[in-house]
Amino acid sequence: MIALLRGILIEKHPNQAIVEAGGVGYDVTIPVSTFTHLPGTGAEVRLRIHTHVREDALSLYGFLTTEEKVLFEKLISVSGIGPTLAVKVLSGVAAPELIHAIIRGEVDRLVRIPGVGKKTAERMVLELRDKMPAVSGELPETPTAAALSAVDQDVLSALLNLGCARPQAEAAVRKAKSSGAPADFEPLFRRALELVR
Repeated sequence: MIALLRGILIEKHPNQAIVEAGGVGYDVTIPVSTFTHLPGTGAEVRLRIHTHVREDALSLYGFLTTEEKVLFEKLISVSGIGPTLAVKVLSGVAAPELIHAIIRGEVDRLVRIPGVGKKTAERMVLELRDKMPAVSGELPETPTAAALSAVDQDVLSALLNLGCARPQAEAAVRKAKSSGAPADFEPLFRRALELVR
């Protein structure tokens, strides 16, 4: 199984990175939090990988931090949560906030994440409350984006990848900007995600 992937970042999108290593381009599904902290294309990147094998597919899920990978693996251990939903959960809320919400049993906070219903949120709390890792802190600060319009497009793309309808996603991005959300990708994305529901 692939556990670590180091290579050149060829492409990056809010839920996908293509990393070339040894002449092979690996398509890696990533959460928004990892996308936010990736270097520019052409730079070397190191991702911790969870290899998910099914009868009809071999999928790679990548994370910049061990904490996120561990959290992802704990999420997919919950009945009813597959890798796709686990990535949506990690994209919808920062890892430290997610850990706190699960430990405190904040089902109302969890159901705000697209794709997480009340029963799924209750199962997350029930099955993971005693298994949560200690919070090591936030990820490093995101550098300010050079072009706001590119950030808007990335936020919109991330919302669409999470299953939001385009009109609601576009309206949420506009509302998030007008509400004074920071222009950096992650805060703007999280604010738009709260407004899309």
